[in-house]
Amino acid sequence: MPRRVFFPNPENKPSGFSPVTRAGNMVFVSGQVSVDAEGNLVGEGDAHAQSVQCLSNVEQALKAAGATRADVTKITAFLVNPEDYPAYAEARLDFFGNPGPASSTVFISGLVSPGYLVEIEAIAVL
Repeated sequence: MPRRVFFPNPENKPSGFSPVTRAGNMVFVSGQVSVDAEGNLVGEGDAHAQSVQCLSNVEQALKAAGATRADVTKITAFLVNPEDYPAYAEARLDFFGNPGPASSTVFISGLVSPGYLVEIEAIAVL
């Protein structure tokens, strides 16, 4: 099955990976961090604001591949600070509603940039 690659922001293409790919009816969104369209950190030090931005970026990636948040079946979140989980969980509930998709949360020692507190990836089925 051929894989198609999408770039939600064609002016800001990452190197070495695809932000979102689609194979058949499956859509895979790479981990999204809290940056705006220009690549600037959003919500420095604020896990809730970063979670909201990450989920917004997930939504833009889904849209580029012809999917919506309603198509998301699984998300995985990576959090630097365990105490940020309630802020992330609140943003996730606001974004997906109840019941949301299957979800895993992993606590890690760091992300690609020290200012990032949250990264979220998603899988959708059309």
